[in-house]
Amino acid sequence: MEQWQDQSIILAARAHGENGAVVSLLSREYGRQSGYLRGASSTKNRGTLEVGNIVDANWRARNSDSLGYLTLELSYSTSSRIMQDGLKLSALQAACALCDQALPEKEGHEGLYDGLKALLKILESDIWAQGYVMWEIALLKELGFALDLSCCAAGGDSRTLCYVSPKTGRAVCEESAQAYKDKLLPLPEFLKPDGKESGEKDVITGLNLTRYFLEHWVFVHHNRGLPEARHRLDLRFAEVFARTDLLRAS
Repeated sequence: MEQWQDQSIILAARAHGENGAVVSLLSREYGRQSGYLRGASSTKNRGTLEVGNIVDANWRARNSDSLGYLTLELSYSTSSRIMQDGLKLSALQAACALCDQALPEKEGHEGLYDGLKALLKILESDIWAQGYVMWEIALLKELGFALDLSCCAAGGDSRTLCYVSPKTGRAVCEESAQAYKDKLLPLPEFLKPDGKESGEKDVITGLNLTRYFLEHWVFVHHNRGLPEARHRLDLRFAEVFARTDLLRAS
């Protein structure tokens, strides 16, 4: 009999049979794991199975290759704290979907678990949007696709970094980018060395940056491509920015 216990984050829950669900978890010690939960449609479990919730998980199976059975106890309800904010909820769903579809099963990712857990708290703050973009950059690094935004790839002035090379993921300064800036990705203000404050438009620039590398580096060989939840986040941000722009103009 194989068994483990660990605090975990709900990444996804898919109905299976009349009253069960296959649940995908990210645990600190055991990485992404899946298991079957009986009674998933009960009142207690419906609230527990919201993506982003932190649970105390117990997994057991006859052998390590089996799907296994889960018992879960809710430890912290992330979803209930941001349920009234559709944009934050979209970010939560996008982050969990990225982890669910990008991470190989049963490989430890302690740094990623700690980072996702920190993001869940950041989502309850006012600076959550910039924090989300930074989390996606950390996810890329954890998966072996680190961006280098610390200095100019062409040896120019690192105080004027404005773009990122889509080929190398390295930052480029204003002067060095002049000849081919139309082929580069804009670098948002809050990721530049001086770290200026930024609004919704700059966050969209950051989401466009990380989406490019997620699509072309992480999910390029995945059959389903970038998770639909991540596409929805882009659309929700664009809608909110458009409404904000209209209010400012009126």
